[in-house]
This record gives sequence, structure tokens and C-alpha cells, in this order.
Amino acid sequence: MKANLIKALSSLPESLQCHVLPIISKVDFKGVIHTDDVDLLQLHSALETPELLLSLLPLAAAYSVAPISDFNVGAIARAESGNLYFGANYEFTNQALFNSVHAEQAAINNAFSHHESAILDVTVTDSPCGHCRQFMNELHCAPTLSVNLKATGVKSLATLLPDSFGPIDLGISESLLAAQPVNLTLQQENDSSLVQAALQAANTSYAPYSHCHAGIALETTTGKVITGRYIENAAFNPSLSPLQSVLINLNLAGFTLTDITAIILVEKAETRMSHAQATQVLVSDMGIEHYQHVYAN
Repeated sequence: MKANLIKALSSLPESLQCHVLPIISKVDFKGVIHTDDVDLLQLHSALETPELLLSLLPLAAAYSVAPISDFNVGAIARAESGNLYFGANYEFTNQALFNSVHAEQAAINNAFSHHESAILDVTVTDSPCGHCRQFMNELHCAPTLSVNLKATGVKSLATLLPDSFGPIDLGISESLLAAQPVNLTLQQENDSSLVQAALQAANTSYAPYSHCHAGIALETTTGKVITGRYIENAAFNPSLSPLQSVLINLNLAGFTLTDITAIILVEKAETRMSHAQATQVLVSDMGIEHYQHVYAN
């Protein structure tokens, strides 16, 4: 992944390249540019915020995994904190297309994984599809959210998604990035650090419609633990599964599917849906032998 980032660096304006290189070269770089570095990039490039974000898009697109479409999409979510969160599309060979993750979903998942409370705008290499517009509409900041496109400039999400359908239409007052955590406990005690990490992810997931809170923790060959959380959507289909979430975070951390040694899914028991079967199908296809499904109440 570092090689892809370095290659993408050459697409940036020369005024940015030497200042971006130290940021993306950090060992722990995971597709996040923190606000202090953003300020420095603006200072040295003399670019306004929308132009700076558009200039950085090749770096986000460098994370794209698109073996089916060969169409690399990058997105950057700018949080209220000033941090920038990269995202890119992610596709699964030999699996149904509905498993694919869109770049806008990945960027918002990145911000969600870092516990951001609001997103100001999303910058994308290409116009967001209806699926992504609906996904962004789940954000509590959706009424003020802007979308930044090279071809057409900055537009409000409300302009891109008129007469929208969202949480309030289903009688839900909480929304993405503003929902309170839950307090699930395991049905059977388990002191495994990987299980506990998955439980914590489940407790901070977003599932106001099904209440099937779920989280996944995986371990890599280096011993790194990475988590992902379920993100539900009022339109149901645009929801992001905990497995999709954790694999996006795995990719941003510079790992591949072959680096996974174990996966734990923790989800709430006795709900009207489950992530277990869908997770099992993908995990089996990835050839991961150490997979465990754990219930919590």
C-alpha cells in the first residue's frame, strides 16, 4: 500500500508533494491527515480547502481494491475536528457485487472508527451514486453536509438527494455519529483480548433499526488487532456490515486479506437479523480458519 501511495504522490501539485511525503511515510499512517498537518499543507500550497481536498484525492484512491470494475474511486471526509479521512472502493473477487464497499462509505467508516462526531463535507473523485447519497443521509449532520466534486464544484447533499428518506421517517431520533453506545455483555464469559475488542466494537456500533449491534475484531500476522463496527441505514441496503467495516480498516492500515490470522464476530442475540451467515460466507472464501461467532445480550 505504501508503494501505491508513493506512486499517487506524483499526481499531486509540486507545492504539496514534499510536504505530504513525510505524512504518508509514517509507519502508522492509516489514511488520516490530522488537522495540524492540514493547516501546514494549506499554508505551503496556498490552496483553499476545496482545492486542497481535490488535490489529495489521488492518495485516497490509492487504497482502492477494484479487481472487478478496475475503476478506482477515492473519497475524503473532512470532520468537524479538521481531520481528513481517506476512503476508497473495495471489491471482492468471486463474490456478489452487493458485498462491495463504496469510497464514500469507506471514508465515513474511517471517521466513525476514529470516533468523530460530525463531518463537514465529503470530497469524491466521481459523482456519488444514489447508494452513497443515501448512506451519507444517515449522518446527523446530513442537513448541512456538502459534497465536493471536481467537475461541478461544491453542492449540498440536499441538492443531490432531494425529498430524502432518513432516520426521522422511521421514527428514529438518533443518527450516525451522534448515537449513544450500548452496554452489551457476553452470554458466556471470555477473557480473550480479541473477543473483548469485538465486544467493544459491537457496543459502539450503530443499529437503531434492527438493534442487532455487532462488531468484529481481527488479528494480523504481526499481532495487530483491528476492529470494525456495523453501520445501519434507514434504507437498509446501504448498511455497512461489521466485516466490510473491519476490512476497510485493515486495508487502510496497510494489510491485505492474507495477513489475517483470526476473526471474531460479536453480535446481539435474539434480534430479527444476524450477520453470522453473511460473515461466514466471506470468511470461508478468504480461507480464514480461525473464525468465531459470539453472542451478547
